Amino acid sequence: MAGPLAGLRIIELAGIGPGPFAAMMLADHGAEVIRVDRPGARIDARDPLLRSRRLIGVDLKSDEGKARVRELVKSADGLIEGFRPGVTERLGLGPEVLLADNPKLVYGRMTGWGQTGPYAAAAGHDINYIALAGALHAYGRAGEKPTPPINMVGDFGGGGMMLAFGMVAALLHAQKTGQGQVIDTAMTDGAAVLMSMIWGFRANGIWTDERGTNMLDTGAHFYDTYETSDGKWISIGSIEPQFYAELRRLAGLADDKDFDAQMDRAAWGPLKDKLTGLFLSKTRNQWCALMEMTDVCFAPVLSMAEAPSHPHNAARQTYIEIGGVMQPAPAPRYSVTTTDTPRMTTAFDKDL
Repeated sequence: MAGPLAGLRIIELAGIGPGPFAAMMLADHGAEVIRVDRPGARIDARDPLLRSRRLIGVDLKSDEGKARVRELVKSADGLIEGFRPGVTERLGLGPEVLLADNPKLVYGRMTGWGQTGPYAAAAGHDINYIALAGALHAYGRAGEKPTPPINMVGDFGGGGMMLAFGMVAALLHAQKTGQGQVIDTAMTDGAAVLMSMIWGFRANGIWTDERGTNMLDTGAHFYDTYETSDGKWISIGSIEPQFYAELRRLAGLADDKDFDAQMDRAAWGPLKDKLTGLFLSKTRNQWCALMEMTDVCFAPVLSMAEAPSHPHNAARQTYIEIGGVMQPAPAPRYSVTTTDTPRMTTAFDKDL
């Protein structure tokens, strides 16, 4: 594999969701990732989270299987596991054992609640982790119940991406010092970190706990989605004065004095009603013709079916098709260490 992480070997103990996402990120950027799954496990060749792996079948409960993993880890730079706290210790594959075998090993642990704390042993899912972190409460419209942003914030933003970052940081430390370590990645912690800017807003008195009444949570008329006459949607993010002025100009609102009160929260509701009626007067394509690629801060709200064929995404090859499966291309991109095109994982590797 090519990329900035080429030459690194990561052992991934098979799991679902955020652990595989972290492993995918490392593999996308050049690391050799060996996924250890159950013998005969079903391989979903359509799953982008499993792309660019070498795959082996190992019974982790057998002495032979444990010995095989320990042998693999001796030559590895890192390991990723997503079991509940204490499971790998009971298997004889915990950090103490594997770091004794390989003192430079970076041992990445992915859980919802973390390795310690009152909730550590409890089951949970993304919705629960972001609820406890104080994030879920902020998502939704005024007067409505909290709305989970699917599982992007806990599983992937606060979980898998944090683990991938932690792995790279600890791998750099190990290269400099020869010292491995354990990374305790908790989705509750990660979801909390993702809210850092909002905590700053709250400290400055410009954010309240009343959902759907703030500038970035659909409270403001200039930062929201609007339906168009053909039942589709557009997004507006005209926060800065110059962008707001461009919105007014292109929408024909430059002379409407009511829109002078951009930052008056008392005016947000009535102004949103006006914009709702206005945007319903044209189709999405008509609004795109007026506002796309301007300084309004505008974009059409595209479905997953639509996004890959949009001219901007097509020009950047944001999406790629591998083995008949449309999926996001690796990101970010590099000027020197160009990454390979991912490959779908389709079979167990008989050479390991």
